[in-house]
Amino acid sequence: MRSLHLATPEDLPKLLPLVASFHEHQGFGTSPDHQHDAILPLLEGCPHGAIWLIGPRRAPVGYVVVSFGWSVEYGGMDAIVDELFVRNAVRKRGMGSEALNGLAKALRDGGIRALHLEANQSDETLKRFYQRAKFVTREGYAYMSREL
Repeated sequence: MRSLHLATPEDLPKLLPLVASFHEHQGFGTSPDHQHDAILPLLEGCPHGAIWLIGPRRAPVGYVVVSFGWSVEYGGMDAIVDELFVRNAVRKRGMGSEALNGLAKALRDGGIRALHLEANQSDETLKRFYQRAKFVTREGYAYMSREL
């Protein structure tokens, strides 16, 4: 897939502004140091996750972060889309959909059994976007978190 590239440490200067934009848009309140320290291990090959750039490698328009885990229910490795961001100026051109579909195929080919994500249930546009990418809401389930 030409619009999805596994990020490496050399991509850090291109990735940091995208992460900052997403975190600001979401109201996460993270600092530049926090963002840097959170993504660098993934760029350096940490086995717990990976980051892909969306768009041309020299001038990416977005990124997707995936964290890996194990699921007894799904019978093996699973993955969670931790962050997905495409710059507002280039949204609705199919790049996000192409990235999610390409990522799903690559992960499946790599032995991942399920891909999960979290979506704001009040954002109908976002929910439709994920539904078009074949994600379904599991009735009776809610993604819950406990900060440690």
